[in-house]
Amino acid sequence: MVRIKPFAAVRPPKDIAAEVAARPYDVLNSAEARAEASEKSLLHITRPEIDFEPMIDEHSREAYDKAVENFRLWQDKGWLVQDSKPCYYIYAQTMNGKTQYGLVLCAHTDDYSAGRIKKHELTRKDKEDDRMVHVRIQNANIEPVFFSYPDNAGMDRIVKDVTAKEPEYDFVADDGFGHRFWVIDDDSTIGRITEIFKDIPAFYVADGHHRTAAAARVGAERRAGNPEHSGDEEYNFFMAVAFPESQLTIIDYNRVVKDLNGMTTDEFRKALEEDFTVEEKGTGVYRPDHLHNFSMYLDGKWYSLETREGRYDDSDPTGVLDVTILSSLVLDKLLGIKDLRTDSRIDFVGGIRGLGELSDRVDSGEMAVAFALYPVTMKQIVDIADSGRIMPPKTTWFEPKLRSGLAIHKLD
Repeated sequence: MVRIKPFAAVRPPKDIAAEVAARPYDVLNSAEARAEASEKSLLHITRPEIDFEPMIDEHSREAYDKAVENFRLWQDKGWLVQDSKPCYYIYAQTMNGKTQYGLVLCAHTDDYSAGRIKKHELTRKDKEDDRMVHVRIQNANIEPVFFSYPDNAGMDRIVKDVTAKEPEYDFVADDGFGHRFWVIDDDSTIGRITEIFKDIPAFYVADGHHRTAAAARVGAERRAGNPEHSGDEEYNFFMAVAFPESQLTIIDYNRVVKDLNGMTTDEFRKALEEDFTVEEKGTGVYRPDHLHNFSMYLDGKWYSLETREGRYDDSDPTGVLDVTILSSLVLDKLLGIKDLRTDSRIDFVGGIRGLGELSDRVDSGEMAVAFALYPVTMKQIVDIADSGRIMPPKTTWFEPKLRSGLAIHKLD
């Protein structure tokens, strides 16, 4: 069962919350971050390279030092203020008329090492190292991890009661997504929440695998350096927002490839027919509408690719995934792309950008072919995480993304 606790968040005053809040560090490049960052934006802390002219390497010592300086400055100016007592928080996000309600909490690093915080993606050491540096130098979790948990009726009732009251923050971001935030400072409610999660068997990392791994590593580092370690110190905990599984929205995560591995378009279409039923759909966008159906954009036209029987194993939680089918039967077999993490011939496009992004990149000549996939399901993610297996790279895209800056967790 998972262990959680409330914490005294460092967060913006009500009147500037919308200005401080920012998109996560990893969905923006440096130029995009600079364009979005207003004076009080958290991006000056999460992407500090934007404060240099010209911009510098985000992994440089100067950038890390600037991040620390800005975090201190934001507190000195009163743009970030720490709550007077440990609290839980409810964070609601609304996209396209649908709202999901997450509990902002601190999770324990022991649950990660014990496998009660379950992952479905591999992490890269360089990215872990970068996030670990940020946690270490700031002595804080600046951005939360995105968890899911099995639906719980008791927690649902608490959320309903809390969100019937006026929120602390209530704003619509530039992307049109709504964000509301409530503070739970009532001791009896805090106690009930902590008890409820003692019966929750596991958390599932939806987004933030590198941040989770980095937090666990910092906790282990602090533990090794503290001969009086008890397991209750603040450095053993890290910040997350946990949502009930049924409320989450997973959208497609698509692929574009630079060339056809020496084949002509006719040769490539013919080669696909060994494993797929290929149907031309014309120039209008075609979106796959069920598992094992793909859309392809090639030479100015959209196609439906329906996977033939016997090409996948429904009893294999990883093998049945459409990302696995596409990787095995097309990217590897036909296009010679063996490693999705390192091959420069492939790129990945989140479905939030729309399928028009795929055709635009092919029509521009930058890419030769694009593939759109049907989104994975939450059940598939849970099945794979429970089995201890790992999804292929760039499989899941959760939307909306958490806004950073609404709560920060200090490690002391």
